[in-house]
Amino acid sequence: MKVAVLGAAGGIGQALSLLLKTQLPAGSELSLYDVAPVVPGVAVDLSHIPTDVTVKGYGADALGDALTGCDIVIIPAGMPRKPGMDRADLFAVNAGIIKTLAEGIVANCPKALVGVITNPVNGTVPIVAEVFKKAGTYEANRVFGVTTLDVIRSETFIAELKGLSTSDVKVPVIGGHSGTTILPLLSQVEGVEFTQEEIDSLTPRIQNAGTEVVNAKAGGGSATLSMGAAAARFCMSLVKGLQGEDVIDYAYVEGNTGDATYFAQPVRLGKNGVEEYLPYGALSAYEENAKNEMLATLNADIKEGVDFIA
Repeated sequence: MKVAVLGAAGGIGQALSLLLKTQLPAGSELSLYDVAPVVPGVAVDLSHIPTDVTVKGYGADALGDALTGCDIVIIPAGMPRKPGMDRADLFAVNAGIIKTLAEGIVANCPKALVGVITNPVNGTVPIVAEVFKKAGTYEANRVFGVTTLDVIRSETFIAELKGLSTSDVKVPVIGGHSGTTILPLLSQVEGVEFTQEEIDSLTPRIQNAGTEVVNAKAGGGSATLSMGAAAARFCMSLVKGLQGEDVIDYAYVEGNTGDATYFAQPVRLGKNGVEEYLPYGALSAYEENAKNEMLATLNADIKEGVDFIA
């Protein structure tokens, strides 16, 4: 299996690449691409770790070589959020980057499963989809926005609050991947009950956890280590699906919820990416209201991505 990380020299990219070097199946190839000149060194550094996964680094002029033959492409490339930056600032910088990388995927591995991390995900996933549509190679079941960070944060915060093991906490998170568009379904967490006060506190903490990290790093970056872990977890779900395992995970996809064109929902993964789009189940009155209130924001984010290509 060949897996590419586009933006492999950055904070997320290096953390993700390290985890994939130790977790991918024996015999796999890890392809690291970045415009930063340090990427060959990152590849050499990782190659010294004793696992049966080969690692190769590719510089700015070798995107095609990095992508040729890939089964999975994960994209953390782009500028991270800094204190005071809003989603619009991020989009202005990262939209062009994600467009260029998507064009490279279309040209070199159009059947690969593509996981988009580059923020703002609500708008960058539609950019990737529109590039594929223009080329006539778009398959909705192969393009994903990686929202796993929202899931693992939810698991962590709830486990801490309730004194549980994180392995015993499973949290559905639907919607988008920024601010109020992130909707953890606390009413569906099995074996746990929340007071309204806990719901009112937990929900915005999960939604704004990225800002928590940005502020704590005091200008030194955004969430890189936790995002790397989340991306590796989702990438391994894709790997297991390609290997024929029955895997259910959450991702931001062009699905069938009827809420917005792109929406994070549960999906069954398999050899073609999404094999089945699953319903997210009944919502509490609080969650239904939160969902309805955030849809205008999510739809505007999606339209911005579509319009960027148009």
